[in-house]
Amino acid sequence: MEKSDYLRLYKQMVLIRRIEEKCAELYQQGKIGGFLHLYIGQEAVGVGAVAAMKQQDHIITAYRDHGIALAVGMEAGVVMAELLGKATGSSGGKGGSMHLADVSKHFWGGHAIVGAHLPLATGLALSFQYQHNDSVIICMMGDGATNIGYFHESLNLSKVWKLPIVWMVENNQYGMGTAVERASAVGEIRQKALGYDMANARVDGMDLLAMKEATAAALEHARSGKGPFLLEAMTYRFRGHSMGDPERYRKPDEIKKWQEDDPIGQYHDHLTKKKIATAKELDAMEAQVEEETAAAVRFAEESPNPAPEALWENIYA
Repeated sequence: MEKSDYLRLYKQMVLIRRIEEKCAELYQQGKIGGFLHLYIGQEAVGVGAVAAMKQQDHIITAYRDHGIALAVGMEAGVVMAELLGKATGSSGGKGGSMHLADVSKHFWGGHAIVGAHLPLATGLALSFQYQHNDSVIICMMGDGATNIGYFHESLNLSKVWKLPIVWMVENNQYGMGTAVERASAVGEIRQKALGYDMANARVDGMDLLAMKEATAAALEHARSGKGPFLLEAMTYRFRGHSMGDPERYRKPDEIKKWQEDDPIGQYHDHLTKKKIATAKELDAMEAQVEEETAAAVRFAEESPNPAPEALWENIYA
């Protein structure tokens, strides 16, 4: 990668972190309604995965979607406007936190129901295969989604038909408040792919470059006609499952231990130790991100609410 590529990835992770921190503030002020699932701590997974995609590739995810939206290049102001329910948001202010999407960027959303997007990913991959194009879809999900029926039905069919999919599990250790080892029969979630004779791997999801490299290998496997690949990214969310989570199920020492492996801090150290960038350059970039975040909030707050007649638009029955 060129220096500009390394810096772009750093900026993306910092932007996600700052936007998320601002989201928490706005939620507490009552300006964001509904549920809000923060991505803080998992930035390396989303940024690393998207960085490995080729232009023709696609991505779909679950409700913890803000980081993916920003990583694919959605404007921070548009994302923030959607969160505040404004007409300038990506879904006209009617989708909110869990329904960010921009098909022009091959980002199919943001889905609120656990695992409900896995069959959609299967269908998208089937369309790529049917049209004989060179696209692969990354389907991201949390560890909790691997215990439901959609997961097993989708993995099975994707293997039977050798579909171009990378099933990407963001194992952040907890399905809401339930630890993985209390809900999963196998210690490593990637082992669930073995039941379908599917290629798989586990990667350090706190390490941006490792994440990018592992995703690139998985994408190449799926693109080559060998069928789907399951990639398990080991990560951790520093905040609760959602803003309404009292977090009684984990201890501060555990959170602190993971925060010491902060993906942004790790990558900052890598850039400076390898002399790819100076601390001063990274500080300047962070200051720029602060300005972009403030501008995004300003744009969202000054945007109009959806018009009353918008209630009757985009209805399908």
